[in-house]
Amino acid sequence: MCKATGAFIGVLLLAGPFLAGAAPAAAGERRAPQAGDCVILREGGSGWLLKAPTYWLRGTIDRLVRERRMAGICPLLGKPSAAYTRADHAQVAAAMPCVANAADVGEVDVLRVHVLVDAWETPWSHQGSPPGWLFRGQFLDQTLHRGMVIDMDASWLEFCEERS
Repeated sequence: MCKATGAFIGVLLLAGPFLAGAAPAAAGERRAPQAGDCVILREGGSGWLLKAPTYWLRGTIDRLVRERRMAGICPLLGKPSAAYTRADHAQVAAAMPCVANAADVGEVDVLRVHVLVDAWETPWSHQGSPPGWLFRGQFLDQTLHRGMVIDMDASWLEFCEERS
């Protein structure tokens, strides 16, 4: 399994509480996302010294869409994630959800959210790490602007602090 695929699978595993059903959240559990929730996509901060995510995209959930998708084999691009191009990142994101083993291929429930973008911080140079999904004012291949709506998998997001 390539490093990037492992990282994405790790994100999916950590997002389980975010995708919890409609049952009320018990102490220490996270509630299910709802329209109007503030959410954030974080990226970076995986270095030796800089542990907190460095780059982010913040917005409000405009709409939730539950669907069944085929989880196929994750793309194997034949190069380390540090060598991924913008097109490579878009290909990996489009393949989500995906699995590493053929035995795990099958339909899965996914929660897609339409996020109304209100703020972001993206890198503008390759300062010691390769560009990820957020780079030069873009999310994958979409140029960011305030008020745009991005369709993405809910497992990529976490709740953010409410803004005043």
